[in-house]
Amino acid sequence: MKTIAILNQKGGSGKTTISINMTEALRRQGKNVVLVDSDPQGSARDWAAAAEECPFPVVGIDRPTIDRDIKAITDRDFIIIDGAPQIANLAASAIKAADIVLIPVQPSGLDVWATADMVDIIKQRIEITEGNLKAAFVINRVIKNTKIGNEILTVIADYGLPVLETVIHQRVAYASTISEGQTIFQGSHLDAIKEMNDVINEVLSL
Repeated sequence: MKTIAILNQKGGSGKTTISINMTEALRRQGKNVVLVDSDPQGSARDWAAAAEECPFPVVGIDRPTIDRDIKAITDRDFIIIDGAPQIANLAASAIKAADIVLIPVQPSGLDVWATADMVDIIKQRIEITEGNLKAAFVINRVIKNTKIGNEILTVIADYGLPVLETVIHQRVAYASTISEGQTIFQGSHLDAIKEMNDVINEVLSL
């Protein structure tokens, strides 16, 4: 069983949308999956409640004991954790629980700088686990046909964590499907589906 945590302490980074669609991407690859909503706001749980038929279980664990509580989840190939913003002890617990941490950031200096404290916690955990914890940034909400500024890539590079080659673009499909209790895999959102599958493949190769 492998645990992937989607974390960024800055709100609005797209964690929940990525978490839901990554979980569905893995399910469609034949994996047995569960999504853990660790955000007290419960956005992933709200999405599941809005779904006509939720394709996978969504479990709420919004306590700073995630690393212990998920041990009760068995017989799953993957646990995806949708991280909570701005709550340091929940983020630290999710990092402790994870095999892989994915950090979505928008292509702006403010968003990248806001990850500094969490990156420090991740690096400490990588050291404690002797490199068993893997982590990477994914650049999210990129406007099509625009270049990501070199200065942003330089700031991210200074953190010393890899950046996925795949970027997630700003697409209506991501917002519209989530608001309807669906995923991008329901419908002909081929570009978004390819992005999400590419993200999954890169994450699993870390």
